[in-house]
Amino acid sequence: MNYTTPTQLELIDLPITTVPTTDQHVNAWTDGACKGNPGVGGWGVLLNIEGKEQTFCGGEAHTTNNRMEMMAVLKALEAVKPDTRIILHTDSQYVHKGMTEWLPNWKRRQWKTADRKPVKNADLWQALDVLVSERQVQWRWVRGHAGDVGNERADQLANQGVLKALQST
Repeated sequence: MNYTTPTQLELIDLPITTVPTTDQHVNAWTDGACKGNPGVGGWGVLLNIEGKEQTFCGGEAHTTNNRMEMMAVLKALEAVKPDTRIILHTDSQYVHKGMTEWLPNWKRRQWKTADRKPVKNADLWQALDVLVSERQVQWRWVRGHAGDVGNERADQLANQGVLKALQST
């Protein structure tokens, strides 16, 4: 499946609205979940803007955990205006290392790995690359299921996304 824009099937409690920003930053916690890999998956986002929270989630009937981790980050970035300062908390080493270490080499190799194989999930990496280039993103890796309150909430939202995807199939 290729990432397109928010016209893709989304199962969200609240409509995703662009978050108004000021000189302050936004904290975002993101998480993905998958029941089976591949299987039914969900993503969840918790945004904190000046002490006010916004949450949303969604899911897909046939996906992978890595794609759901990436979709959560995409949805968080789409929810804030360009030029926003955002601290993005993820428990996904795949997303964190992909964005902070691997991406420049993939782009230089025209979306091929060091082994000359196509980069998996290139559609999502490319979409993330565009969104990140328009925002001031600071990446923070957090250990999953280790007591980070924001991460635990994002995990709950991702699992809600799985349930909604199951209900829609």
